Amino acid sequence: MKNVQGKKPLSPLENKIMAGKKEKVYIVGHRNPDTDSICSAIAYADIKNRTEKDRQFLPMRAGQINEETEFVLKHFGVSLPGYLPDAGTQVGEIEIHKVAGAKGNLSVKKAWQEMNDQDIVTLPITSEKNELRGLITMTDIAKSYMEISDNHILAEAKTQYAAIADTLDGEILVGDGSRYFTKGRVVIGAFHPDMMGQYIQENDLVIVGNRADDQLCCLDLKVSCMVVGLGAAVSPSILKLAEADGCTIISSPHDTYTIARLINQAIPVEFLMRQRDHLIVFHSSDKIDDIEGIMKNSRHRDYPILDKKEKYIGTISRRNLIGRTGKNLILVDHNEKTQAVLNVEEANVLEIIDHHRLGAIQTMGPIMFRNEPVGCTATIMYKIYHEKHLEIPVKIAGLLMSAIISDTLLFRSPTCTPLDRNAAMDLCGIAGVEDINKYASEMFRAGSNLEDKTPEEIFFQDYKKFNIENTTFGVGQISSMSVEELDFIKSRLIPQLKEECGKHDIEMVFFMLTNIINESTELLYYSEGEKNSAHALIESAFPEAELGEISAVLPGVISRKKQLIPAFMRALQEKE
Repeated sequence: MKNVQGKKPLSPLENKIMAGKKEKVYIVGHRNPDTDSICSAIAYADIKNRTEKDRQFLPMRAGQINEETEFVLKHFGVSLPGYLPDAGTQVGEIEIHKVAGAKGNLSVKKAWQEMNDQDIVTLPITSEKNELRGLITMTDIAKSYMEISDNHILAEAKTQYAAIADTLDGEILVGDGSRYFTKGRVVIGAFHPDMMGQYIQENDLVIVGNRADDQLCCLDLKVSCMVVGLGAAVSPSILKLAEADGCTIISSPHDTYTIARLINQAIPVEFLMRQRDHLIVFHSSDKIDDIEGIMKNSRHRDYPILDKKEKYIGTISRRNLIGRTGKNLILVDHNEKTQAVLNVEEANVLEIIDHHRLGAIQTMGPIMFRNEPVGCTATIMYKIYHEKHLEIPVKIAGLLMSAIISDTLLFRSPTCTPLDRNAAMDLCGIAGVEDINKYASEMFRAGSNLEDKTPEEIFFQDYKKFNIENTTFGVGQISSMSVEELDFIKSRLIPQLKEECGKHDIEMVFFMLTNIINESTELLYYSEGEKNSAHALIESAFPEAELGEISAVLPGVISRKKQLIPAFMRALQEKE
């Protein structure tokens, strides 16, 4: 059955293949992903894949998810997005030469023809399982042709009789073509029969003419192979004797000179190839920036590429690096370089959808940038579904609802707007959640279950780096409904704050222990020296705070984005 254009619809397999050929766009949140960044990436990938068919949109994560997000994904049966910690261009993302690997028993002559046919100068040699064994170049072949004069070379290379016949455009009259020439030399039998015994030894390969006396003499001397030139006929009696003696006879249409010139081209390429252990090899996951220096400091034309299973997939040269483009990215739930995936400046950022303050990500050209003063990026996703008249899938409705609950602390955060609340309640109905308060309690409990985590894991669960007025500081946050749990976390985090201060230009470290029920935060802090003192910053930003030696109690403060960071920003600006 044909569609309206008169073309047969693609099968599921064909659709899958076509999808694999589409340009990929990665939709990713910030480095320490929370529920909003993960769920919004999944939702926006669904929106884009349903509205734009020329590209493939993939939800990704820039770090490890926390327990809360893991609970949400499992609850609604949604797979974890792929991992994308670095936006640097990888070898597998640029065009590579899809040169098929050759087998090691391929003759030098065939290898040369193969390279000419494909217009290549490098031929990788692979195993039956497509594992890289080595490679040979036209230069290697030319050097061997000019330098090899040893008449034992054919035997040393263990050359197959079938390859010898093929190289000489001949045919095997007697003998098994699958056998190998492993002993003896290559000799031209241009002597009188009386003198042959002085020059020809047992197991030699002898190039002879059509004289029966010469051929019989060779058989008497127990040669392993005779090559008869000019397509001369060989008598049945000699063929019978050769078969009995185990001597292979090859007939070639060429003259003696041509046979002697061609015969070394029967050598298998594995004898001349450069072995795998001596090659410069790259992997599809290698960063382009990492391999450029290696390529500049070596003189090879082409470099083999392997996949993550160590299988050969093609070759790359310096020319492949010219005009390359980076990963296509859409950023959600952030717009600051310090929070984005590593090497975001190398990527092609297409869109940003966020609800935070404006940061410092620079793009090469104008992009679609949507930033709204709502409590959650998921609320913006909810709006986009309606703007594009798309039905929200049940599972994604559950994810977006969960993200709004998480970011607004079940509507308690000052960042929460009526639009956030209305969107969450509508999504709750679509997702089939009967009691949003009960679900929120289960979700928060899963997210604050940190007994088995190390202090470092807890610290980086929801941690962001900021640079304001030339001051760089980090702020982490954990929200819980349990005072006891927050006290337990506090005792483990204090040493971690000291450990992190000074790393990555961080001058001050803060951590928010937020009590969802009491709607307050105990802010842990640490800094070294008087300059940019964390104590002084809190004192200036929150004059009425109960300030201690290691922490400050901030009643009514539960939002990092809406309350803590703006207060710090004002205090730093006033200081300047």
